[in-house]
Amino acid sequence: MLKEVRYKNWKSFADSTLYIDPLTILIGTNASGKSNALDGLAFLNRVVQGKDLQTILSGDPALLLEANIQAIRGGVEWASRRPFTSFTLEAVIEYNEEIDYHYSIEVSTKSESDVEIVSESLIKINRKTNKPNKTKIFTATAEEDSPTIAASVYNGGRPKKKLFKRSVSVISQLKNQETREEVDEAVQFVTHTLEHIFILDPAPALMRDYKPFSSRLASNASNVAGVLAALPEEEKSHIESLLSKYVSRLPEGDLQRVWAEPVGRFQKDAMLYCEEQWPGSSEKLIVDARGMSDGTLRFIGILTALLTRPKGSLIVIEEIDNGLHPSRAGILLEMLNEIGTERQIDILMTTHNPALLDELGVEMIPFIIVAHRSTDHGASKLTLLENIQALPKLLAGGSIGKLVAGGEIEETLTQQGSGK
Repeated sequence: MLKEVRYKNWKSFADSTLYIDPLTILIGTNASGKSNALDGLAFLNRVVQGKDLQTILSGDPALLLEANIQAIRGGVEWASRRPFTSFTLEAVIEYNEEIDYHYSIEVSTKSESDVEIVSESLIKINRKTNKPNKTKIFTATAEEDSPTIAASVYNGGRPKKKLFKRSVSVISQLKNQETREEVDEAVQFVTHTLEHIFILDPAPALMRDYKPFSSRLASNASNVAGVLAALPEEEKSHIESLLSKYVSRLPEGDLQRVWAEPVGRFQKDAMLYCEEQWPGSSEKLIVDARGMSDGTLRFIGILTALLTRPKGSLIVIEEIDNGLHPSRAGILLEMLNEIGTERQIDILMTTHNPALLDELGVEMIPFIIVAHRSTDHGASKLTLLENIQALPKLLAGGSIGKLVAGGEIEETLTQQGSGK
């Protein structure tokens, strides 16, 4: 599992760390850095897949259309915090109770056409002893103006030097190299973990059409119908029963069942359907996705991701409550906790919704992170809510939702940063 990500001169961050738990809530005002933190996760996800660095940041229309991904917001120009011309992203990944892996990549962004690796490394950390023991898997540092980067791969004994392209991550190129078992295991595990970061932003307007069968949910959940219809019959029945179970618990109480059906001559396209039955009525009405509300479709998109993504995934949902009525906050959190725990899926979400924050309760305070701006240099910072010195006093005056709505948390952090 991914435990933490450190941002150094990445976009609006100077140096800050995002800690990831089974359910992590990221809050903060507009322009505080929340989206920039999520963009860092998207970068790590794509860089270990072997995508070209410039393409990751600026995009390639043909590639983006096929892969259903977007360029990183701001492109190359805003990837590094001004006035710097490089950024570093680091990730700590838990292998088991005793072993972590530390992955780091520094990227130069001197010009739009000159995006390349400065340094990259992967280190194994054994926490079994009082003083963690660090073992290098590989380290790589490039010489200025060189088109290649020299990597030292620790295959036992003296490290072997290998040359790699600077436009693509070393770790992705190592996946196809013959190395000793410890190196191969580390590279495969870290890439597998980061590849399973899934940035989800359901777009109801795109979920209403007929969709071809698909084996993987799109980041905008537009192909929900195609994903459900393509599942093996037994798995399809199980997942649709779970979808129906949670949807039927929504406050409206009219949605009884959700499913997808193949349509068309070749039965390779699908449509999403739901069955409505209003309280007090014996009549059942079947509605397809074109007649469903935005909130219902977004809810189904989130549910489908939780139920179909591989175990061990990290699902990232920006503005999770967007389009959802405040009355759905409780069932949404219950769903995230239940399914996330059962399927071993971590969830990182951002929200502004006071109702959702109030549903969290004080027991979730250790897992709430506040994005805010430094009073010294304006850079974004990530602060654990429980580390705010005046938190007990703040909570005595109101709930978390009330404090966020009134801007009191950000005001307190400003005072704390200025020493008042």
